[in-house]
Amino acid sequence: MRLLEVQEVSKRFGGVQAVNRVSFGVDEGMIKAVIGPNGAGKTTLFNLVTGMFTPDDGVISFAGEPIQGLPPHQVAARGVSRTFQNIRLFDRMTALENVMVGRHLRGRAGFVAGMLRLGWTRREEEAVREKARELMEFLGIGALADREATSLAYGQQRAVELARALAADPRMVLLDEPAAGLNMRETADLARLIGRIRERGVTVLLVEHDMSLVMEISDEVAVLSYGEKIADAVPAAVQKDPQVVRVYLGDEEC
Repeated sequence: MRLLEVQEVSKRFGGVQAVNRVSFGVDEGMIKAVIGPNGAGKTTLFNLVTGMFTPDDGVISFAGEPIQGLPPHQVAARGVSRTFQNIRLFDRMTALENVMVGRHLRGRAGFVAGMLRLGWTRREEEAVREKARELMEFLGIGALADREATSLAYGQQRAVELARALAADPRMVLLDEPAAGLNMRETADLARLIGRIRERGVTVLLVEHDMSLVMEISDEVAVLSYGEKIADAVPAAVQKDPQVVRVYLGDEEC
């Protein structure tokens, strides 16, 4: 089943055509990567999918329903979560509390009910806490639950952010440069984690510069250059595509 469908999507900022008539799809259960040189439009594309930007043209469908133009919280409620290239954890909150923030999207308690500490809100809060702990154990960071999130090592902060994205029970998670700043051991751990996330039933779409990671874990790879898609195929085919080789090794600057 095609879970995400991007059709002829474009986005311009002033005189810059950041994304130009890009089309691609992501099947349910797939790990798909989007790669390309700096400035190719990868993060802009992520922002269009997650509702942070509205496309100038084109259609973005998730589970058969158009989502372009919806605000980010509504896109998330449809089942799309994401992480960011620059880690965005809350200061002065524990790792567990940061993960719990992601789970509250699925809760019923509003501000007033929470302030009144009604019985059902306390039960809901405990369920949120248990779910957050379960996800942290799943990602191998359960022992860090009570530590201040921003005091953790960089790779551990990445894992906390990933747990927070999964806390909303998404059908698809978008990972923006998940290996950025990680060493070789941490990147290998990340590859295993992404595989386990797929085994959990979550579809994965990632933007990544680490080609070893991309080629190891991806079912398909889409390549952008100057806002346009130049390739979209299995990793082995993309590696041999003359235009992709030219972008990375020849006429264009990586």
